[in-house]
Amino acid sequence: MENNNNIDQTLNHLFREESGKMVSVLIKIFGTENIEMAEDVVQDALVKALETWKYNGMPDNPRAWLYRTAKNKAIDVIRRNKHSKLIDFSDPQKQLLTSGYTLETTMDNYWNEDGIKDDFLGMMYGCCHPEISQENQITFILKSLCGFSTKEVAKSFLTSPDTISKRLYRTKEYFRKNRISLQIPTNKQIEERTHTVLSAIYLLFNEGYNSTHADQLIRKDLIGQAMLLCKSLLSNKRTKLPEVYALMALMCFHSARLDSRITREGELILLSKQDRTSWDKVLIQTGEKYLNHAAFGNNLTTYHLEAAIAFQHCAAQQYEDTNWKEILMYYDLLLEIADDPIVFLNRCLVILEYKGPKEALIVLKTMKNTSMLDKYYVYHATLGEIYKRLLNTNLSIKHYERAIKLTQSKQEQQFLKDKIAGKC
Repeated sequence: MENNNNIDQTLNHLFREESGKMVSVLIKIFGTENIEMAEDVVQDALVKALETWKYNGMPDNPRAWLYRTAKNKAIDVIRRNKHSKLIDFSDPQKQLLTSGYTLETTMDNYWNEDGIKDDFLGMMYGCCHPEISQENQITFILKSLCGFSTKEVAKSFLTSPDTISKRLYRTKEYFRKNRISLQIPTNKQIEERTHTVLSAIYLLFNEGYNSTHADQLIRKDLIGQAMLLCKSLLSNKRTKLPEVYALMALMCFHSARLDSRITREGELILLSKQDRTSWDKVLIQTGEKYLNHAAFGNNLTTYHLEAAIAFQHCAAQQYEDTNWKEILMYYDLLLEIADDPIVFLNRCLVILEYKGPKEALIVLKTMKNTSMLDKYYVYHATLGEIYKRLLNTNLSIKHYERAIKLTQSKQEQQFLKDKIAGKC
């Protein structure tokens, strides 16, 4: 039983890392009109691995075994459909797949290491096509590139499997109708499209870092997938851009503090109360290296500034040593780049620490369109904290209670209740 559990864990981890690569190669072979066919082949390879490994034991090279099985199943699909119109064989390279003499050799060419990496990146850019909605981008990435089941995707975003199925269907239909090319864009398009790809990756990371799921505040599986996708961009010379390095640095800095964010009982721990000796020093050093690599070119992005802010928190030996002046400067620059209400709120929290509650409240009241934030729990939690420090208990409790109603996270709800009770 223990051995079978090890096999299940190994295969699950391997499948998360490799399923997207296999799907990408198979879509290149079968065409974007046959995405389900590619996904079915990968799923069949997984089932075959489960059956075989539990009987014969794990192979010496599980990844190669999985790839070889998927490739062989793809050959079977080609043989069954070479005379049908289901697969378009008009491309000169694909024509070689219809001949028994060249089928296996041609199929091998699709599965070389460099080709797999390029196809995976091409799929990533295809998933993040500008005309596909952001929620559909993330849904498709989780399903096709990260190997999540429809139920797992639904659970991640607190929605029904039926809703996720509809999103996937709409996205696949878009691919079919528009014959989207799943390849890395031209050099002229890369900068614009990479911004969309990074936005999707960061959304995925944030869902893992501060999950909307009621029972889990931190989803390490989503965090791992986001970092894996970002590393894939850094593995290609054309997509090894400053902002990609900056996002990787940002995710390293945040991930380094994961284990100190919640207690064993699952309760939130304030940054000021976190055990900094538990922070992952190696991951922080890795983040520094990525941030140094990000310092080329003339483009200063939000990822550069957010990474710089996160580094300041990691660099402080204790909370009292935090360089709030430096952090406030970075937030000022962030607001110049993007007039984002969430950035504005975070900046107010920095002012609260640096200049006190009176100044923070004055700044917060200068905010425009606060009506749009009235349903955002962080807005009310921020006001609750400001009024608490101003010793206005009634207003503080009012905003904390409003924030409790607006978040679905049990951990955040309990944290805010503890604030009202004066426990933190």
